[in-house]
Amino acid sequence: MSRFLDWWIRDRDTRRIVVAQTPNTALLVFFASYVLRWFTGDRLDSQLSQMGRGALMVWGLDEVIRGVNPFRRLLGVIVLGWGIFQLFAR
Repeated sequence: MSRFLDWWIRDRDTRRIVVAQTPNTALLVFFASYVLRWFTGDRLDSQLSQMGRGALMVWGLDEVIRGVNPFRRLLGVIVLGWGIFQLFAR
């Protein structure tokens, strides 16, 4: 594997390749809010959408701060940036 790719996707502590991990609490909240939107119809759509968007922003910030490699940190920056853009695009 090239040195750049090795640097880009390997965990610094364990040296394992890490592109995806098991979801943490923020991602579970996002997925739960997304699924609940199917069942609640229009009654809670706005609230669940905001809750899911907020959970994704928390996940993005967590990845920026504690991401195990540059790929995960960049993914966190992209998700967090998208969330902030969505807040001000209304």
